[in-house]
This record gives sequence, structure tokens and C-alpha cells, in this order.
Amino acid sequence: MTKALVLGGGGVTGVAWEIGMLHGLTEHGVDLTDAELFVGTSAGSSVAAQVLSGVPLEDLFAHQIADASGEIAARLGPGVILPFLIAGLWPGDPARGRAWLGRRALRARTMPEAERRAVIARRIGDGGWPATARLRIVAVEAGTGAVRVFDASSGIPLVDAVAASCAVPLVWPPVTIGGARYIDGGVRTVANADLADGSRQVVVLAPVTRSVRRSGRPAAQLAALGPGVHGTVVSPDAAARAAIGRNPLDPARRRAAAEAGRAQAATEAARLRTLWS
Repeated sequence: MTKALVLGGGGVTGVAWEIGMLHGLTEHGVDLTDAELFVGTSAGSSVAAQVLSGVPLEDLFAHQIADASGEIAARLGPGVILPFLIAGLWPGDPARGRAWLGRRALRARTMPEAERRAVIARRIGDGGWPATARLRIVAVEAGTGAVRVFDASSGIPLVDAVAASCAVPLVWPPVTIGGARYIDGGVRTVANADLADGSRQVVVLAPVTRSVRRSGRPAAQLAALGPGVHGTVVSPDAAARAAIGRNPLDPARRRAAAEAGRAQAATEAARLRTLWS
């Protein structure tokens, strides 16, 4: 594989910013969606599935700037963020920290799993796994903390893989796949850029770059792929961060985040064009 597009987590505003960025880049002659490999984590898994569904970016962008008043809002308060930090700082085997968080997620009161799955299905459609590029979607098994990377060979519906990767613990219900329960792939790292191994050109769109452990940050993972890899991380600029706000799960911020991503693309296009070509 030559080109990989890594799409990181970041809630509904992360979805909007990434789609806005991708759409804006195409307007400037840079098409990142021709990658041979896509790595999707949480919000990024939803973006990857939508982009690879065949729906034009222009239409995906139009949906992001449409009225979001009917969507379900949630919040990443201290009761969610603190357990994330504890799990990330867990001494020894990182899987033990992820499992601790996963067990809390299994006990949490959230919306019904079937209802949440329906939300994801409406978001990404029902076209199944893409045939035009390889797609890797990251989730974490709630009971063990083990990392699972789903792809077309996994034998499960694409909507289940995306729902699992987007299952923010303590906010959304863990997703049942093959008798196991799964939580958000961002519990491992925010973008899982290391899963772009084997590619020579890698662009990481990361709405969130912060990580408890430095080794989990997108830039560090990208650097660890080796000196033969040409890559870069694109994250929201100051205007985009202001548009996104403090709650990435607030759909009322979706339009502003998408428009900010599209505007930021103008400043990123030149260097990305050079890297991608």
C-alpha cells in the first residue's frame, strides 16, 4: 500500500470537521479519499464509512451543515473524562486500564443498544464494507481491554464495527458482536495512526491530539512508522477549535465545525498536495 488516510476520534463535531476538511481539500485539488487504506477510530470510523459509501463529499458536507436540532445531544463531563484519564494512566499492562473502564461502561445506564445502532445505521447507510479500499476500524473489548481491528474479513456488518468504535464509554452503550461487548476505539489511542503500517504516504486528520501517554499521540505514532514514511498530522486550527467548542458531542456545533474544517483546508492544501502526490 502507498497511501493511507487516518481519521481520528472527536465526537459529532469531529465528524463534521473531518468531512469539512476533506470537502474543502477537494475544492483545492487535493483528494485524500483516493487512499488505498483508511484507518477509522470512533468519529473517524463513521467518516471513513461515509466517504467510502460512494456518496459525494459535497453531499456529505451538505448534511453536516443542515439543521441538527433533531439529533441526540450528550456531554463529556468530568464523570466521563476522569475515568478516561485513570484508564490511560493505569500502571503496567494498558489493557488492564481499558478493561477497568470497559467494566464501568458495561454497568452504566445509557440508551438501548439497538437504538444507538439505528443512529449509526442512518449515519453511514447500509452499503456494507467498501470494495474500493481497505478499511480498518478500531474498537476495544470491554471485558478484557483487548484491542480489536475490524475489516472486511471480520465477517460482521460494517454498521456494527462503526457502532463499536463509536461507543464512547459511560455515554453510549457497548456494542455486542459475536458474544463480546465493545467500546470506543479511542480508548486505545485517539487516532491509532500506527495501524497505517505498510503505507508510505500517511495523512492523519485528528480532531483530538491529546493523549495521556505521549506514545499514543498521533504525531508520535506517525513517527514510529519509520523514516521511509512521509506523513503529517492535521488538527483543528484556532478558528476550528473555537467553532468546535468544549463539548464534541454537541450536534448544535456540527455546522460550525464543518464550515471551519472547510475553511482550514485552504491553508493546508499546498503542503498536503505535495505530500500526497
